[in-house]
Amino acid sequence: MNQQVAHPMEKFQRQVRSLIQSKVIKPTDRLWKIALLYGDDWSYWKKELEDFEFTMQDSISDLLDVETWEDSD
Repeated sequence: MNQQVAHPMEKFQRQVRSLIQSKVIKPTDRLWKIALLYGDDWSYWKKELEDFEFTMQDSISDLLDVETWEDSD
């Protein structure tokens, strides 16, 4: 059996899409706005985003545009 485990950023991306569908945030909002919703977990996600060269001024739509998440070794 060959089961693939989703990258944590894929799960985060799905959660953000859900927030947009619920109209909590908009795709044109900046990434920092998500911090208000994630509270204590935000420091982890902020580091993950920065590791993928995102800034908190990037729009949420930039995050949603990523098709494949791969860690560089």
